[in-house]
Order: sequence, then structure tokens, then C-alpha cells
Amino acid sequence: MILKTTSASQTSAKQRVVSAVTPSASLTLGNYLGALKQWVDLQQTSECVYFIGDLHALTDRISPKDLTERTLEVAALYLACGIDPARSTFFLQSQVPEHLELMWLLTCLCPMGDLSRMTQFKDKSLKHGESIPSGLLTYPLLMAADILLYKADRVPIGADQKQHLELTRDLAQKLNFLAGYEAAPLPDPFIPTVAARVMSLQDPSRKMSKSDTDPHATLFLLESPDLWSKKLKRSVTDSGSVVTDDPTKAGVYNLLTIQSALTGQTIAERVKSYQGKMYGHLKAETADICTEKLGPIRKTALELLEDKTGLLNLMDIGRKRAQAIASKNLREFKNIFGLI
Repeated sequence: MILKTTSASQTSAKQRVVSAVTPSASLTLGNYLGALKQWVDLQQTSECVYFIGDLHALTDRISPKDLTERTLEVAALYLACGIDPARSTFFLQSQVPEHLELMWLLTCLCPMGDLSRMTQFKDKSLKHGESIPSGLLTYPLLMAADILLYKADRVPIGADQKQHLELTRDLAQKLNFLAGYEAAPLPDPFIPTVAARVMSLQDPSRKMSKSDTDPHATLFLLESPDLWSKKLKRSVTDSGSVVTDDPTKAGVYNLLTIQSALTGQTIAERVKSYQGKMYGHLKAETADICTEKLGPIRKTALELLEDKTGLLNLMDIGRKRAQAIASKNLREFKNIFGLI
């Protein structure tokens, strides 16, 4: 597939939105509904900066080969889902070194105790035993740099990232106090109300995760529709049979939430269509809806991956646009710290 782009028209009157996905594993249905689908809609009303957080992925001990492959996959899926490089700044985090330079400034501004209290640091540290990468501790500072570098007004995040954004706001306040003026706005969270948390197909008490060890728990966007269908038919529901919108029936409610987010109908409307039907019908129709709505995205992404040079060129165009913003803001921040 030949990739084309035009120059972006950014309007200063629009609020700036900044967000990213980490390419530590293949992207999932949860990533699409909870993030990418929302990002596409935000392009209509906001000035959007969307990047691939490949530096963040290094905390997951991903192999170099896998990181390269996942990064290209994520780039292709961004575009296939509807991220428009003519309207949004789309680039690779590691290719804009200002992210790391601002991170160091924030590291010198942030008390160590604030980092050690991060819930995600505590949770992820348990998986590493005694060999905990330092990057896990400082991860929120890179995230804060990602946001403040572009002076974001809003940040689309999952509920599990709220603590990190609160730290970012605290650092912005400290930066503004040091400057004596509002050098950086305090970014507000944007948390979608529908499908913000797509749950595991095998344990609906947990969020669907791209790093889940159970291969049947997660729908990956680049998997075949046949595999989506098999996983959904094996999804956990409960011992009942009547399809209701009772949130305590977590497995059923999760499938209804997926249907609602993909079709645009309310959960109540989806429930009405199952009068006289059972869980088997719910699972089969969820698979059909996924194939209808996600199939074209998968097809486009696979076509885009056939032109890796085109993908890299598009991200380089975005890099230049991002760096123009980042270098200007970094100069201001360095001046605030007294750096010449």
C-alpha cells in the first residue's frame, strides 16, 4: 500500500491532546476501544499529538527484534484505526530526544518518595523479584515529560494511569512555581465512559491485557477473525442463560459492553435483541460484530505493513513536526532551571 500525507493544519484555538501506546506486545480489542477509537474522534475537535512509546517498552524486557516488529505493527494499526497524519502529529518517541532531556529535568524536581508510592511500580516490581529495572521507578517521569513537553491540555488515559497523571500535574505546578508564571498547563484526564475497561475473556474481574499469559483471555487486533470467534465462544460467562445488563454478571456484561462500543448502541438496546436467546447467541453475535467492525482495520494494517519504508517516512514527517514543538518548549524549560 502506498502511503501519502499532507501538511497538518493545527489550530492554536484547539486544546492540545497528547497520548501514546507502548509497543510491548501486540495491540488488543481493549487498546482499540479504550484508546485508539477515542483518539480518532478527538481529531475532530482537538490538536492531537499521538506517538508510539517505544522507550517505555524497554521496561518490559522486550527483545530488540520483537520491539522493532511491535513498533511497526502499532504504527500500522494507528493508521488503520483512523489516526490521520494530515491532522495529527504522529511519530516515534525515541526519535525525539527532547523527551529524555526533559525527563532528566523532572527527575531533579521530583521527590523519590513520590515515585516509590506509585501503585503500578509496586505491582510490576513483584514480577521482577530482586532485579527491578530502575526504569520501572522512573517510568512516570518519562510519561510526565511526554505530556509537559507538548504543553498538553488533555490526556486520554485509562483509569489505571490516573495516578501517573496526578504526578504530572504536581510536577507542572512545581515547574510553574519555579518559573514564576504558568510555563506548563495542568493537563486534565480524558477517560472515556464507554468501554474504558474491556475485561479479560477468561477472568472478567481483570482488565483485558496485551501481556496476559492466558492466550484465550485477549483478542489481538491482528489475529484472524476465526481465532476471535474461537476465543469469544470460550469466554467465561456464568451458570445462567438469560442475557441481562446486570453488571454482577461480569462475563455477560463484558460481551455486551464490547458490542455496545463497536455498534454505537446502548447496552440496554443490545439486551433487547436477546429476548428468548441464550449465551451462545451472545457469544456468536459478539464474534460477528468483531469481524464486521475490526476485520477492515486488520486488513488495512496488514497492507500497511507491506510498505515498512512508507510507515517510517510517515513517522519521520511527524517527528519533524513534533520536534519543532518540543525543542521550543524544552528551551523554555531549561531556561527556567537556569541552564544556558
